[in-house]
Amino acid sequence: MSEIVNKFNKLLEDPKVNEIMINGTKGIFIEKEGKKAAVENIFKKDEQVMEVINHIFSKSYKRIDFNYPYGDICLPDGSRVNAIIPPLALQGPSITIRKFSSEIQSLDDLVKNGSLTQKTADFLISCTKGKLNMIFSGGTGVGKTTTLEMLSYHLPEGERVVTIEDAAELKLHSKNLVSLETRDPDENEKGEVTLRDLIKNSLRMRPDRIIIGEVRGEEALDMLQAMSTGHRGTMAVIHGNSPIQVVGRLQAMVLSSGIKLPLDEIKKMIVDSLDIIIHQERFLDGSRKVTYISEVKGIERGEIVVQDLFAFKKEGIGPDGKIQGRLKVAMRTYPKFFNEFRKEGLLDESIFLE
Repeated sequence: MSEIVNKFNKLLEDPKVNEIMINGTKGIFIEKEGKKAAVENIFKKDEQVMEVINHIFSKSYKRIDFNYPYGDICLPDGSRVNAIIPPLALQGPSITIRKFSSEIQSLDDLVKNGSLTQKTADFLISCTKGKLNMIFSGGTGVGKTTTLEMLSYHLPEGERVVTIEDAAELKLHSKNLVSLETRDPDENEKGEVTLRDLIKNSLRMRPDRIIIGEVRGEEALDMLQAMSTGHRGTMAVIHGNSPIQVVGRLQAMVLSSGIKLPLDEIKKMIVDSLDIIIHQERFLDGSRKVTYISEVKGIERGEIVVQDLFAFKKEGIGPDGKIQGRLKVAMRTYPKFFNEFRKEGLLDESIFLE
């Protein structure tokens, strides 16, 4: 192993570093506890950055070269790596690494660090056991995947879980697990396997639960069709700024699939398929919190209605500079699945009492 690769590996070893951003030879920035700072750049030439990129990608089935000048893979510890090279990266090859946090091992840890309250953690456990279809939304690096992973501890034992991702980063806690990953085309433009291909194939694998790492395009149609054809308990990650924006993005992504359905039918498909949206945000103090747990309730006056069941109420900033506040009950009416969950012993009225 070369000296430059060894230096790069040492950069990865600090457990307090959340992200590493390598801007070619122009600079390296890291993030610790939500704060970014510059560190000494170990790269003097573009060739050294390319050496590290090739070292990382040589251990995967993903390509990165002139014809495919960017890509995502995951390291063995679950950390996600994105690399982009010239001609797309004008300042030279760049690497972005979002490291896997070993500090979060359960929902209890998310409660302790203020990402959730105990009541909302219990509520999400009930939603998981009750096989609601759930989407985890938010921006980059807000903790969506971590929350999903911690909920996987509460999947009923024996369920067959199929995960579908572009870069296999999910670390789920299930014994009956099959992980699927997309594949890029080869140098002859053959052999590509997309998210749509894998979602369709997963339906033939006798899944009790399908989990999609990130939905960002036409595969949204296949996800919704899976949700509405008996595959309850499907979970997925989507980028979005709010629960209601996620619903709008879903409509746009379904339309991008080329399906010839009126918009009203697409809206009905979303309402019939999707139950809960868990939205997360990162605040200026670096903390990551669930800010909304919302129900896709129905259609009124031609528009999808999203009811917030819990919403984060900001109460101020403490003397240490930390955001103060908590998730509070925000609903006007019980969610549509409440009576069924009450009969099954999954929920009762106390979950919605302050």
